[in-house]
Amino acid sequence: MAKVRILPDRVANQIAAGEVIERPAAVVKELVENALDAGATRVEVEFRHGGRSLMRVEDNGSGMSRDDALLALERHATSKIVEAADLDHLTSYGFRGEALPSIASVSRFLLQTREETSDVGTEILVNGGKFVHVRDCGRPVGTRIEVTYLFNSVPARRKFLKTDQTEAAHIVHCVRLYALACPRTAFTLIEDGRVVFRSPESPTLEGRVAEIFGRQIAEALVSIEALEPGFRLSGLVGRPGVGRATRHELIVFVNGRPVDSRTLNYSLIESYHESLPKGRYPLAFVFFECDPAAVDVNVHPAKREVRFRSETQVRSFVIRAVLQRLRELAAPAQGISDFGSRSATIPETGNRIPEGPISDTGNRIPDRLVPDIGGHNVQGPAPIHRADLAGLHAPGSFPVSGIRNPVSANPQSEIRNPQSTAPTPSWRYVGLAHGNFALFETPSGLVLLDRRAAHERVWFERLREQFRSGAVPSQRLLLPVPVELDSIAAAMLLDRLKFLNGHGFEIGEFGRNFFRIEAIPTWMEPADAEAFLRDLLGAFREGIIPDHNTELAREELARLAAAKAVRLREGSGEAELRALVAQLFATRTPLTNPAGRPTYIELNHGELARRFQR
Repeated sequence: MAKVRILPDRVANQIAAGEVIERPAAVVKELVENALDAGATRVEVEFRHGGRSLMRVEDNGSGMSRDDALLALERHATSKIVEAADLDHLTSYGFRGEALPSIASVSRFLLQTREETSDVGTEILVNGGKFVHVRDCGRPVGTRIEVTYLFNSVPARRKFLKTDQTEAAHIVHCVRLYALACPRTAFTLIEDGRVVFRSPESPTLEGRVAEIFGRQIAEALVSIEALEPGFRLSGLVGRPGVGRATRHELIVFVNGRPVDSRTLNYSLIESYHESLPKGRYPLAFVFFECDPAAVDVNVHPAKREVRFRSETQVRSFVIRAVLQRLRELAAPAQGISDFGSRSATIPETGNRIPEGPISDTGNRIPDRLVPDIGGHNVQGPAPIHRADLAGLHAPGSFPVSGIRNPVSANPQSEIRNPQSTAPTPSWRYVGLAHGNFALFETPSGLVLLDRRAAHERVWFERLREQFRSGAVPSQRLLLPVPVELDSIAAAMLLDRLKFLNGHGFEIGEFGRNFFRIEAIPTWMEPADAEAFLRDLLGAFREGIIPDHNTELAREELARLAAAKAVRLREGSGEAELRALVAQLFATRTPLTNPAGRPTYIELNHGELARRFQR
């Protein structure tokens, strides 16, 4: 008996569907692309229950005859290409001929179509890859496709789908991308019988972005236009200093096709190297055009990735174009050459130190006796100002802003690590270097303390303890902060509102994809609320903050919050730095900050002698 056999077409189509149709949004993507390839000037998309129960795409394109409609449901049947050489000159979205048979093999698939030269239309019903009927029907010129009961023939695939809100968000995002790519086509999107958006033909890209992605994003963008032999770049890019925590709002089109291009993405990121802090990503809605023969779109089964024939030339062109535009924006705004320096984009405000060091149980050491270094104690509570009172209404809370007055010092011989019974050596303060590094002399050598890393460790352990106990002090905002999100981010926020509202926030829904931040934790400045919320959603989206492990989610939230809570002012007094070290050594892990970077380094006498070749 032969061990090798040819799979039936039905099984082969279901296997192919695993690559092409990974979620309901992929079905909508393939059907919308077919409608645009058919020359449609009007596309209507409707779905229910996140695409599980219904997805309908209707267009006014050229339509198909009965023979063409039947042939379109066969594998590798397409009208886009004839031979392999046509792949070098693709001007259409689709070309493989796999989408329709793959979709029909894992759903109940209804196709109605009519071309202009025919008096009647054709209706084809396929259920799980089996033809049910083929008959005449009445309909206008164009095509209507209904996909119901997705993955009914492969129920195991349904278990991997996310919630209806998440799947719906991916569908909305997909349709928005194609509405942006084709401004001359009117799009209508309907979810559960309600119109999500209706975008008529738009003469400008700015208007379409504002209409589809929101005015808050549109106002942060500026136009860009660059042309070189063989290449053209146009669209909208973010202003210097406006960034996001993830790359999800870095949207690129190649010859009108929305793609994920590593070359273009990293070129845009590199162009903002001097305009954004490290770890931030720019906003961009850019259209890159080149000779179709210079780009390969037949790389990914879902056609999401492309590969350029000359990656280096493309990268150089994009970087030059974006840098030139950023320099034009920065030159008139500031009369300095270093237009995009981080000092201009990251304001340095007053430092904020928790009221007292943290013990190994997470409680605050009494203000009456705070151990210090260099042979001193801190005696007596520091004078309290009105700015400090906001953080004193709950145990373990921090002041909202400002810094406590320097504390007086009295002799003390050593500082102890709560996790160790051995005393640490006495440190004598020497000075501050480069504004962020404190230098101390010790009996065994020199210690260089990173102020930011030390503050982050202190804040992290305090916030983690607050999150675990559920006693997170918050402050209501006099004026709520409005936030407009894209569909995916809005769905993720709705799924996690209970978690966030239990950790010092109070966020309410204020319309579709609109929210209001009513209250924030006391460690946060009101001006940082929107940016932190977007960063937090980016961390959820990237999987940095897990969904199903509350303890890990709290720890990651504390890690992100600690980085935001630190505000370093220029220069610090000796007493302030001694208090910081006392607080650092009262934590569980004083050697590193929450990200794993060292809080201080020590150069012993042997290392110093080696460096000076003694």
